[in-house]
Amino acid sequence: MEGLPAVDEVVYEPSREFVESTNVWAFMREHDIDDYDELIERTTTDVEGVEASGVDWFWDEIVDYLGIEFYEEYDAVRDDTDGPQFTDWYPGGTINVAHNVLDRHADVESPHRNRVACIWEGEPGETREVTYHELHREANRVANALEERGIETGDTVALYMPMIPEVVSILYGCFKVGAIAVPIFSGFAADAVATRIADAEARVLFTADGFYRRGSHVYLKGTADDAIEEAGHVEHTIVYSRLSDREGGVPIPWDDDRDEWWDETVNRQDSTYETKELDSSQESMLLYSSGTTGQPKGIVHTHAGVLTQCAKELYFGFDHKPHDRFFWVSDIGWMMGPWMLIGNHAFGGTTFMYEGAPDHPDPDRFWELIDRHGITVFGISPTAIRALRKRGEEWLDGHDLSSLRLLGSTGEPWDPESWRWFHEAVGRGECPIINISGGTEICGCFLMPMPIQSLKPCTLGGPGLGMAIDIVDEDGESIADTNERGFLVARDSCPSMSKSLWSGDERYLEEYWRTWDDCWNHGDWAQQDEDGFWFLHGRSDDALNVAGRKVGPAEVEGALIDHEAVNQAAAIGAPDDTTGTAVVAYVVLEPDELPAEDLRDDLREHVGEELGKPFRPREVLFVDEFPKTQSGKIIRRAIEATYNDEELGDMSSIENPEALEKIERAR
Repeated sequence: MEGLPAVDEVVYEPSREFVESTNVWAFMREHDIDDYDELIERTTTDVEGVEASGVDWFWDEIVDYLGIEFYEEYDAVRDDTDGPQFTDWYPGGTINVAHNVLDRHADVESPHRNRVACIWEGEPGETREVTYHELHREANRVANALEERGIETGDTVALYMPMIPEVVSILYGCFKVGAIAVPIFSGFAADAVATRIADAEARVLFTADGFYRRGSHVYLKGTADDAIEEAGHVEHTIVYSRLSDREGGVPIPWDDDRDEWWDETVNRQDSTYETKELDSSQESMLLYSSGTTGQPKGIVHTHAGVLTQCAKELYFGFDHKPHDRFFWVSDIGWMMGPWMLIGNHAFGGTTFMYEGAPDHPDPDRFWELIDRHGITVFGISPTAIRALRKRGEEWLDGHDLSSLRLLGSTGEPWDPESWRWFHEAVGRGECPIINISGGTEICGCFLMPMPIQSLKPCTLGGPGLGMAIDIVDEDGESIADTNERGFLVARDSCPSMSKSLWSGDERYLEEYWRTWDDCWNHGDWAQQDEDGFWFLHGRSDDALNVAGRKVGPAEVEGALIDHEAVNQAAAIGAPDDTTGTAVVAYVVLEPDELPAEDLRDDLREHVGEELGKPFRPREVLFVDEFPKTQSGKIIRRAIEATYNDEELGDMSSIENPEALEKIERAR
């Protein structure tokens, strides 16, 4: 791994053979498009003299190209009479996600009927495979169970479930009846679950007795009961038995008037159901932001919008092939869970789900899964890779990862060393890293490389197909071609963009549309370098204002991780009498490094050399671990609150709360 190129050098060049095998290349050939730049222009801009160009052309073209089926054809691609903020996509059409991802594949005439839709492995090691035919029957039973309990089109149904195959049938069963699915992260504590149930006013809650995590039982039912008591609204709780045998096991709290076992409720239902035809703009999911700041935002997605976006991204960006086995490390409560399922199942593809921790019983669990199940596409967060890299490359030994053909990442900016390790050690230098960024608000990506592109470390390639993305200065003027850092924005709508927030239009407009006229402010620092590669530099609303100069925490963290002694870093702001705000850095060292005063000084100077003297950390503190979510993201707000003696707020997403004690002791 020594002697790797600098971050501004291209380290991956796809072969001509690979480029010409991709789905996006076939699309380009069909429409006489010569290169990536022309592809983005044709799918986002009305090119003078070119009829087959522009956002409307693209989003109309891919409906047929990707085989998306409407019951009734739409009258127009969109109606933006009320501006991009409230665009109505595919008006006049009727559709259902469940028909597209499930019903048509389970048809007796379909070649996908007996194909595996989902492969699952539990943390203890048991496995299951579910075919489209089997999934279809179970989703129908879920739909019938919902209707039996009075659920109709537009009602909300919450999913507080572990990552087991039943979450797929629940999600698709909700779609079938026109209910709005409300996935909730399985790692949340009662208060966070209650907040989402109360806001959504969910009448039915699906949950489980629990699941396995790091060799222990995590009990969900009691947490669900506490959340219901706090939130109200829930009239029926349907409980899947993952842990208990109901005889001699851990007692599960029970309310005879509300609670029902899955096998006594869902399994007894008829396995046939006629999926509802729904308006294109009918709500399909209510996805909540993680709630890292303020009240969680309920993001409203539609049937037509979420289907076209997820299908487009999996087909073009991740080059979906019939033989793929697609594994993205996620929970059903995060955007990437539904995104992975909908995007792959739109084409009759196979997804892989894993229940447990990435390092149980050993740090090679993911490498073992990839080897044993022949995973072809593997997606994970940069933080999770940093943690696995810390455990040593020797854990990769003995595992055949040659089935991998693409890697994926999302969630936060990369550091170059970890990106290279993922590319070289895991991907053998042969797999492009499709590093994506978008969010819950669009259940998809504003930025994502196409597999035909060359890559520099950490790059996000450029705008996704059909995504009118730009970088602007504080006045809203475009600076995308200047190599300057600015604000990432969308200058137009896309079909999957939230139609509003569940709490109402006012907060929706305030959060996203009022910084500049008719321009979506995504809240990220972005940059397009002189070679056309796009990069992100963290959240613009997290910027640290040091003596009037702003720096993103991710930039400080990147500079620290660039040092050979540092494995992970977290930068926060602290009040300072002289500069207003001072940078404070916490670092996790490489296994062979020891904390020392000389190293502390060296790291401070290293940041100063990289970013400028004003941004040298006032303090560098050494810790063994950071507080993280189950998906591996560092919870920086918890670190900052601990350092500054502030109220922690909702810490329900922390998987390792003991890490906060180490943060406190380091201070």
